[in-house]
Amino acid sequence: MPPRVLISDSLSPAAVQIFRMRGLDVDFEPTLGKDRDRLAAVIGDYDGLAIRSATKVTAEIIARAGRLKVIGRAGIGVDNVDIPAATARGVIVMNTPFGNSVTTAEHAIALMFALAREIPAADASTQAGKWEKNRFMGVEITGKTLGVIGCGNVGANVAERALGLKMRVIAFDPFLTEERAQALGVEKVELDDLLARADFITIHTPLTAQTKNILSAEALAKTRKGVRVINCARGGLLDEAALRKALDDGHVAGAALDVFATEPAMENPLFGHANVVCTPHLGASTTEAQEKVALQIAEQMSDYLTRGAITNAVNFPSISAEEAPRLKPFAALAEKLGLFAGQIARSGVENLSIVFEGAIAHQKTRAISAAALSGLLKPILEDVNPVSAPVIARERGVAVEEITRDAQSDYESLLTVSAKTAQGEIRVSGTVFHDGKPRIARIGDIGIDAEFAPSMIYTENEDRPGFIGRFAGLLGEAKVNIATFALGRDMPGGCAVALVAIDGELPEDVLAAIRDLPGVKQALTLRF
Repeated sequence: MPPRVLISDSLSPAAVQIFRMRGLDVDFEPTLGKDRDRLAAVIGDYDGLAIRSATKVTAEIIARAGRLKVIGRAGIGVDNVDIPAATARGVIVMNTPFGNSVTTAEHAIALMFALAREIPAADASTQAGKWEKNRFMGVEITGKTLGVIGCGNVGANVAERALGLKMRVIAFDPFLTEERAQALGVEKVELDDLLARADFITIHTPLTAQTKNILSAEALAKTRKGVRVINCARGGLLDEAALRKALDDGHVAGAALDVFATEPAMENPLFGHANVVCTPHLGASTTEAQEKVALQIAEQMSDYLTRGAITNAVNFPSISAEEAPRLKPFAALAEKLGLFAGQIARSGVENLSIVFEGAIAHQKTRAISAAALSGLLKPILEDVNPVSAPVIARERGVAVEEITRDAQSDYESLLTVSAKTAQGEIRVSGTVFHDGKPRIARIGDIGIDAEFAPSMIYTENEDRPGFIGRFAGLLGEAKVNIATFALGRDMPGGCAVALVAIDGELPEDVLAAIRDLPGVKQALTLRF
């Protein structure tokens, strides 16, 4: 009996043809996704579920999907799928992360033109019979400086088109190397430099804790007077209230938004301003883009259901069922080591080296390296996963090196992740004990034994008497409970490190007080 696929959202008919050509049974029910009860009643009969955004694949739906092996999202966002529930049931979740790049880039360019020439307002005025020719005085695009915040796939497409329009393009992206910037023809700059120089600013980053309100009131104050702002990426990347004030004050000349902090956006601080252009999240809304993502997801799902190949999975690396039990604990370790390095890095990572030592060196290492790379990129790119991470790293010019060698320590297997930045190298090693739990074994050249925890404090300080007491005293005064406390040093009176697991979050004022302790070189919170 061939695998059976349900398409529960509106998808291109070409996807149906691909499924059938690959020998799968397919049922096309484009309105079923909106009826949760009906979907729950039938989902148990299918091996694959192809969706867009209307279908909400909840834990309840997944619990009733006894045969389900793969969920395919035609598009980027998978926030309508309960990924932990799917993972717990062994259901692969796939998406098409690069299918909408050109369409979104073109929409950003279109909004930039609309801002520059006041096209929406001029259209409304003319169709109202006013003929206000002297009212609408635009600006030229040619020769202007475009600041691109986030130069990944979409940002690079925007930059390429802007260069074709004879604009000067500067870009801020922590993971953009000088070599990649040169290949794109853009100038790599820091964020403050971009804010000060750009005539137009366009945002193309995912929404993460680090990028939320990247255009804050403080950032907008650093921009040049008369700047125009475009956002086709994610709502929440700019402070909408602060942007409205900057528009009202005349500091920002105009803004064009396709995405909003709250969607559907029935009301918004920016609505009604004469110099604001808004569209209802149309970045991916072209016939070509929808056709492309439908064809891609049909091919990916067919490959998995007929051959076991995994492409663009968001919840599992590309390893076989036989290898998974052996490699899964080390993949988890690698991701956490990469996440450690990514959170400590103060500037863009240029090179990532993963050293496999001992027994693990004789296993399939690529999936483990992808997991480490995923962790490294995750502080900046929230949606990155072990499958997409290598592609994203290549786009940003991050070199990845694997080194395998026989055991040179007391550990049966030791994994070391080294991230090189302009400021130096971050090196952290870890292992997996027989209990399957990943642990940190070394930070730089300092030995330490620490389990990972959801919330941790990392400090680097001079080894001097009284530091631990003052450190712990600050946490106690703030009623922050310590779960575990791991210490290490290179020599008496030398460099010391501490990894402290705590219950809950650390208040910013307490972190600031820790940084002010005598001898502290670095202190920050880590999340795993």
